[in-house]
Amino acid sequence: MSILFFITIVMGASVLQTSTGFGFSIVATPFLLLLFEPADAIQINLLLSIVISGCLLTTIAKDVDTGVLKRFIAGSIFGLPIGAVIFLLLDMTKLKLGISVLIIVLTLLLIFQFRIRQSKKGDALVGGISGSLTSSVGMPGPPLLLYFAGTGTQKATLRATTLAFYLFIYVVSLLIQWAVAGVSRTVWTSSGIALPFVVIGLFAGQLLFKRINENTFRVVTYIILLGTGLYLLVDSLRDLFYIQ
Repeated sequence: MSILFFITIVMGASVLQTSTGFGFSIVATPFLLLLFEPADAIQINLLLSIVISGCLLTTIAKDVDTGVLKRFIAGSIFGLPIGAVIFLLLDMTKLKLGISVLIIVLTLLLIFQFRIRQSKKGDALVGGISGSLTSSVGMPGPPLLLYFAGTGTQKATLRATTLAFYLFIYVVSLLIQWAVAGVSRTVWTSSGIALPFVVIGLFAGQLLFKRINENTFRVVTYIILLGTGLYLLVDSLRDLFYIQ
């Protein structure tokens, strides 16, 4: 049953990542934490996300906003070490609680038409936050998604730019975690089992992307963010208060 659950998580998150440019880490990580130790769950997410981003970028590189991408990467260089320290020192339950509240509040602001003005400083700041979240909990998506949604970025640019950033940030984050904490056999074995289903999700997600218009894309974005935020909130509160 756990293997079937694992495969379902991987396929669903792969389809979402491929069709929208985000979603694998946002959807997969909370559920992988139910099956694996936190460090293993985060590193499985990183490995599989590297595969997805690398495969997709070969076909959508033309849509990448290179200026924004460079500023994201520059900001993330400062955020990555901070996230690595968080990964080693902070309590994951309290960290998940903070992330869940942040996702829910910011998503509600977006639903009620709160808008963000894109700027070079904003790009770098978002890159830094995303970098710290990647090396700590393997979830770079929320700050990028909220920022792009708030600035009204078109879906093709959003998908391509986030995937390009993910490829960089996931590789660096995995190397940092490998250096400071190692990578277990469970991570390599589970990632190997998941790869065929990731490939299936890649093909299905590409077909879905062609059928999604901008309005549907935005609604899906909000649903994913709210669902993830609520799930993380309930899960972290349960762990915090030892509710069985």
